[in-house]
Amino acid sequence: MSEATRSEIVRVGIDLAKRVIDAHGVDAAGKLLTRRSLSRAKFLPWCAQLPPGCVVAMEACSGAHYWARRLAAMGLQPRLIAAQFVAPYRLQGKSGKNDANDAAAVCEAASRPNMHFVPVKSVEQQGWMAVHRLREGFKQERTACINRIRGLLSEFGLVFPQGSKALRQALPLALEDGANELPAVARYAVQRAQQHWQELDEHLAWCDARIAEHVRSSEAAQQAARLQGIGALGASALVAGVGDLHQFKSGAQFSAWLGVVPSQHSSGGKVRLGGITKRGDEYLRMLLIRGAKAAVDTAAKRDDRLSRWLVQLCARVGWQKAAVALANKNARILWAILTRGARFDPNHVPSAPPGPGINGAAAPA
Repeated sequence: MSEATRSEIVRVGIDLAKRVIDAHGVDAAGKLLTRRSLSRAKFLPWCAQLPPGCVVAMEACSGAHYWARRLAAMGLQPRLIAAQFVAPYRLQGKSGKNDANDAAAVCEAASRPNMHFVPVKSVEQQGWMAVHRLREGFKQERTACINRIRGLLSEFGLVFPQGSKALRQALPLALEDGANELPAVARYAVQRAQQHWQELDEHLAWCDARIAEHVRSSEAAQQAARLQGIGALGASALVAGVGDLHQFKSGAQFSAWLGVVPSQHSSGGKVRLGGITKRGDEYLRMLLIRGAKAAVDTAAKRDDRLSRWLVQLCARVGWQKAAVALANKNARILWAILTRGARFDPNHVPSAPPGPGINGAAAPA
């Protein structure tokens, strides 16, 4: 780039890939000034030529937070955009998808004044989320291993009750029983699968210990863990995955970001609400809803105001809708306690907003 071109660039759209990175730079009027493909080794030196404060936008994909931290350290303004918000700005549509067009779409999306950007995660946040992702992978592998053992044993007429606990108790007896039709080679195979199951249990225990350590070391995670339906696992994931909740204007915006609010199909002044939007982080939303289901199941055993509301709501709309409603409420409560420095109180009664007084004047607080 020439010196004049570098000084005029105000916004750059980046399409990230493993080896080749495409850049699309424009001036304040949106006129294209530079468009090129760069290798990973040449990307940061090229960005170092950009004017200070230049906006560098990219999709929130693998490696985006790393590049965003590096660009911020260089005095640039990184912007991360969710992929679903970029696609509508690709002028060529679905048929014209390539790296260069994606970079142009990212650049155009970043220019929108109402665009929602993804906050850049710190190294510590990504470190704790790595433990959560690893745990989720181990959990899925363990489920697959248990199902594999059940499938192998069923070929020889050995069928056990559902649940990992029942299989864990019956498996050693089945392997030692010489009266069944299980041949020696199959016994050895199942024993190896059993050892793999035990190894996965140890890996999960290690992840749980690290997550518990995170909760003990974080005041925000301790506050979040006090909510009904948010245990240590959910508290650690929410604090590590979201970070500073002050980035959201309200609890309603935070719950909408998590995707636990109803979707709308409204027109002509008629409001039509559907299922939840399921936007945002799928893992965080899953933890919120699963924790809420556990809280709904035990709500009848508690006598606080929130639990009584849950029991009434469950009787009226069913336990599944009640669980999603509690997940939505927990997201709003979590925003309130972490942004205002308050503590969770299940018997809290929200203060009513001041209503209109005489002749439409506001009533005294």
